[in-house]
Amino acid sequence: MNLVQILACDPNLKPLISFLKHGILPIIQIGIPIILIVMGSIDLGKAVLSSDDKEIKGATSKLVKRAIAAVAVFFVTTIVTLLMGLFAKGDNDADTFGANDWRACWNEEYDKK
Repeated sequence: MNLVQILACDPNLKPLISFLKHGILPIIQIGIPIILIVMGSIDLGKAVLSSDDKEIKGATSKLVKRAIAAVAVFFVTTIVTLLMGLFAKGDNDADTFGANDWRACWNEEYDKK
């Protein structure tokens, strides 16, 4: 399989793209941020129950870091799509070879057979 076949949306890639789009990405976008926030909340709850000011401050900073990481993970597909769009175009803003092919392949809805 060469680059032209990938950019031309090879029918053999349809199951893989569908699995990534509908299986893996929702887990990454939704599951990981939820897990990060829950873990940070549990750490903060433990610190509050221990009544140690130093531990509460540490747990609060951990929660903030995990919340920032959760937001970053949530937007990872948007960031990757934006970067792919920026780097796929040439200097003259004309569509270079394959710049829109990957978008068409990604956005194509596949039959659920």
